[in-house]
Amino acid sequence: MTRTYDGFTAAERSAMKERAKELKNGAKETEVLAKIAEMSGSDREVGERLHDLIRSAAPGLTPKLWYGMPAYARDGKVVCFFQPAAKFKSRYAMLGFSDEAHLDDGEMWPTYFAITEFSADVASRISALVSRAA
Repeated sequence: MTRTYDGFTAAERSAMKERAKELKNGAKETEVLAKIAEMSGSDREVGERLHDLIRSAAPGLTPKLWYGMPAYARDGKVVCFFQPAAKFKSRYAMLGFSDEAHLDDGEMWPTYFAITEFSADVASRISALVSRAA
């Protein structure tokens, strides 16, 4: 059975347009905070808490927008990012780490973490991961 390629989804095209705009404008922390403020419900709550936690755990990382999502970079390269559930209509928000995070652990390790609620345990685990990645 041969599948045909139907092209990018509307969400993917939107993300690519946002990325092009970010590269042109050089998004700053105020734009990251504005993007988080646009989110609704638990996405906004998790985004705000993540932003504060990441800024505290890794003050050397620079906030920026990356494909329309809050991200945190070292020397211009994204180390971690927040993908709100609404962005791609998924069940949960995710904290992702790029290869720049160097969280390597053997032959296989997780790079995305689903966040369904922001407990003290979750905050502690995220803080440790972000500190290690930074």
